[in-house]
Amino acid sequence: MPFCLSLPNSRISPLLRHATPIRCQSARVIFAGESNMAANSLRVAAAQMTSINDLAANFATCSRLVKEAAAAGAKLICFPESFSFIGAKDGDSLKIAQPLDGPILQQYCSLARESGIWLSLGGFQEKGSDDEHLFNTHVVVDDAGNIRSTYRKIHLFDVDIPGGRAYNEGSFTEPGKNVVATDSPVGRLGLTVCYDLRFPELYQQLRFQHEAQVLLVPAAFTKVTGLAHWEILLRARAIETQCYVIAAAQAGQHNDKRESHGETLIIDPWGAVVGRLPDRLSTGIAIADIDLSLIDSVREKMPIAKHRKPVEFWKSASL
Repeated sequence: MPFCLSLPNSRISPLLRHATPIRCQSARVIFAGESNMAANSLRVAAAQMTSINDLAANFATCSRLVKEAAAAGAKLICFPESFSFIGAKDGDSLKIAQPLDGPILQQYCSLARESGIWLSLGGFQEKGSDDEHLFNTHVVVDDAGNIRSTYRKIHLFDVDIPGGRAYNEGSFTEPGKNVVATDSPVGRLGLTVCYDLRFPELYQQLRFQHEAQVLLVPAAFTKVTGLAHWEILLRARAIETQCYVIAAAQAGQHNDKRESHGETLIIDPWGAVVGRLPDRLSTGIAIADIDLSLIDSVREKMPIAKHRKPVEFWKSASL
């Protein structure tokens, strides 16, 4: 039986170097943890999909992936930014935006309850303070179908991509103002969305002020920026915070105007990739085990929390 993934030994964390890969099932993969990890390990799944301007079709895809994750023993499945809808033209997202207690999100809450699994729903189009704006909201739902936490994307993507199209998320999206972390069965989660990835100070806050252990980065990175920076940035955030990073990604061609990089990844606190799909554009789930004792071990052996300087130090040190 061929394995789904092969990484050079130097790219695999010491904890997983002797792990046994699980076999492929459709687009699924990655590592099943070592047997001696069982007591401290908690299984997670990260979804990869190509959302379109069809709420029902996207929900059907999410439902299938949730069932796969639950069958694999995952306690949490993470979905990418705009999991429920990506419009074909400007203004489509505003038209379908709803409050968190509206029927779109409540359908996903029911899915979590029926499947007995936590959901990270990154990048839901939450209705804003007026008809011209929405919030790009990361919602965490528990296995009873209750909304446990919400984070509204702080950094909005107003960028003219070299060789590509211009994006102006701020023209229709209200920025969030709060840093958010929440407890879960797989550790303390730090919530972010997509473009936030380029701002390490947010992740520093999540680790050192909010005690995050697992950083969630649901995204719809563009093809150009994803090829250049996606994995590098994710591994940097994992290394500098000594946290697991779960990055669920949109992938492929959504419509005539929009294409996403894909490459869903799960990264350990030493910066090693421990979960990825064999095809960066396919629809499926990557599965990996979160080992909380590995987080403790890395932080003990490389005690950056003790060595980092407070904000006041840098103010006085600046000339």
